Amino acid sequence: MSYRAPVSNQRLILSAVVAIDELDGGPDAEIVDAVLEGAAALAEGEFAPLLTVGDTVGARWDNGCVSMPAGFRQAWTSFVEGGWMSLAAPEEHGGQGLPFVLSAALMDDLQAANTGFAMLPVLSMGAIEALDRHGSDELKRDYLPKIVSGEWPGTMNLTEPQAGSDVGALKTRAEPNDDGSWRIKGTKIFITYGEHDLADNIVHLVLARTPGAPEGTRGISLFLVPKLLPDGSANDLRCVSIEHKMGIHASPTCVMSYGDHDGAIGWLVGPENGGMAAMFTMMNNARLNVGLQGVGIAERATQRAVAYAIERKQGQRNRLPVPIADHPDVRRMLMRMRALTMGARALAYYAFGQVDRAARGDAGAGLRAEVLTPLVKAWCTDIGIEVASLGIQVHGGMGYIEETGAAQHLRDARIASIYEGTNGIQAADLVGRKLGLDGGLALDGLIADIEAETQDLRLVALTDAVEVAAATLRASPPVDRLAGSYPFLTMVSVMTVGWLLERLARSEGADDQVTAAASYFLASVVPEAMGLAAAAESGAALLYSVEAEALA
Repeated sequence: MSYRAPVSNQRLILSAVVAIDELDGGPDAEIVDAVLEGAAALAEGEFAPLLTVGDTVGARWDNGCVSMPAGFRQAWTSFVEGGWMSLAAPEEHGGQGLPFVLSAALMDDLQAANTGFAMLPVLSMGAIEALDRHGSDELKRDYLPKIVSGEWPGTMNLTEPQAGSDVGALKTRAEPNDDGSWRIKGTKIFITYGEHDLADNIVHLVLARTPGAPEGTRGISLFLVPKLLPDGSANDLRCVSIEHKMGIHASPTCVMSYGDHDGAIGWLVGPENGGMAAMFTMMNNARLNVGLQGVGIAERATQRAVAYAIERKQGQRNRLPVPIADHPDVRRMLMRMRALTMGARALAYYAFGQVDRAARGDAGAGLRAEVLTPLVKAWCTDIGIEVASLGIQVHGGMGYIEETGAAQHLRDARIASIYEGTNGIQAADLVGRKLGLDGGLALDGLIADIEAETQDLRLVALTDAVEVAAATLRASPPVDRLAGSYPFLTMVSVMTVGWLLERLARSEGADDQVTAAASYFLASVVPEAMGLAAAAESGAALLYSVEAEALA
């Protein structure tokens, strides 16, 4: 089935949830409509038709070179020529300077159309923000216009074979040259689009240690290391191999080797030993965009499941065959899929909108965006997985057959809860840092806003439960906070989404789909989250009541 971008739902969320028309210096309705319609055309016409070939053929490695399936280069050229990479980038570097939340609508569409392909612009968006905030004037001048245009995509190089989520254990080295450049030597793994044939040059942002640097994360620096040097010659780097993965086959996941010979030439981004601050700028951008990956996959899986359920006849009523969409349990699954998808979209767009307000000087919005980031990354990707799994169930046995396409969504969705910081790390961040951010007022302010606005008694009860759980976790030792972190994150996420959907359903322009989705979420999903309070507050003792070996 063909993909249809959910333009009307996007427009309503931008209006009722984000309040984009109230954004200082924000675009008028005509520009918003043009972006939404243009993004839909790009996703439907260029990216979506490549979904299957991206999965079945995928990226191919040969002697250090990675080739993409037929059609990908033309689609990327259309993306670049349409100016889509520049949408929310700073105007001084060739960008259009539009709100970050409009890029969310774009990536929502692209992730739904072709998740593996859409990972390419995700990393470039993060690279633009990192260089703009931390790069020297020379690096901005020489590299940002090309990354902003999309001509030179960017990557993020953190992970090493011995250093996964423990970034402080990395061993890649950087030695200074006399001209201010550095020579980089080391190996990085899991590098998304580290090599491909969609562009002539690729700009790698690489974490490394300099001589005499402190141990751990305090001694990490960030370097810009291009595939091609300014004189056009090849840098000393190569793609050693690409991974064979469960999903996102159209996204080459590369093992990159830097400095097999004299060392890959790179330039420092930000101060020496300041790499983690610069990298987290890029990573937080990527975390929000990976949350959109869950939204997009959920949207595509929902559309596919609804189309199948309406078409597939099974059983009879009054001696006439009926579509499975008429069966209560199938209808339950379809309703849940739509409610979760719409809720995830509302949460993600709301977070992007808070980032926009923070960029315009609203410090409170910046704190709220920090609280929302782990929710978007974790809950929205969890929703992508759940909805994709439900989509297979709706299809029945045919969902388990690759030809229907339903299985690909689950295979593609599964990685999103792992990369860019596992969802467990997001939960740990919520209870470890965000729970006490601004003296606790960052989270408490969100709770207060929800309490002041919500009308649904079930949501009021969940908000009260979140408030109690937050107080309990703040008074608990770290191990107990971590033990309850994931159920707590789910409670906070569902609370926030319930609030946003309730607002959406009350807004002018809400149609039957919106009101039904909001009603289902408040009636079914919110009470489920209430049941997580015990797990959030129970502590770690039970988890350690036996040795890990006893669980084998």
